[in-house]
Amino acid sequence: MCELWCPANNNMQDNILILMKNIIKSYKLGKEDVVVLNNISLQIKKGEFVAILGPSGSGKSTLMNIIGCIDTADSGEYILSGENIADKTEDELAYIRNQKIGFVFQKFNLLPKYTAVQNVALPLLLRRVEREKANEKAKNILERVGLGDRINHKPNELSGGEQQRVSIARALIGDAELLLADEPTGNLDSKSGHEILEMFIKLNNEGNTIVLITHDLEVAKKAGRIIHVKDGKVY
Repeated sequence: MCELWCPANNNMQDNILILMKNIIKSYKLGKEDVVVLNNISLQIKKGEFVAILGPSGSGKSTLMNIIGCIDTADSGEYILSGENIADKTEDELAYIRNQKIGFVFQKFNLLPKYTAVQNVALPLLLRRVEREKANEKAKNILERVGLGDRINHKPNELSGGEQQRVSIARALIGDAELLLADEPTGNLDSKSGHEILEMFIKLNNEGNTIVLITHDLEVAKKAGRIIHVKDGKVY
């Protein structure tokens, strides 16, 4: 009985940020259902730096979309920060993405007409935070990622590595519980890629939970733990 309710067990559950049980996801291909994720179960603790590693077509991108509440599973259970995601509406999922998850994309996804500080402040403006406060916090975070002197530059005035730093700053500004990075070094040269990975290590050491999606084993090795995905299953 103690396994269900004793304080030690509760504390252990409180430390789990992501819990997936028997996740199945399929897509229609013509008249056939193609299973992309096949009975996946995993857990990620708060404060972990985890890499999800797999080749193209392995199912890792679909898994990332479910972790990021961009998509939902056909069946199974997904608990994020104590909340069951399966029964959420589209509006509720959008709220969770804005409040709980900071996204870092391979192609940066910055708004080209906005400066670095405007791009970073945007998630707070979507929460209806006062513009002056949002901009001030954005400036502080840009300084934190080494771009204090580039806050008024637009994306086309920044290098690839600098654009990814802006993307990371944007992911950090909302104090998200999870940083979800999709092939964050994929569009960068080796030097810039190394710097970005070192930044993730630093952020993890500061307490941030990071899930990094990659096909590159050398990138995955920077994480504290690797989850291998192949043919829709985890190993």
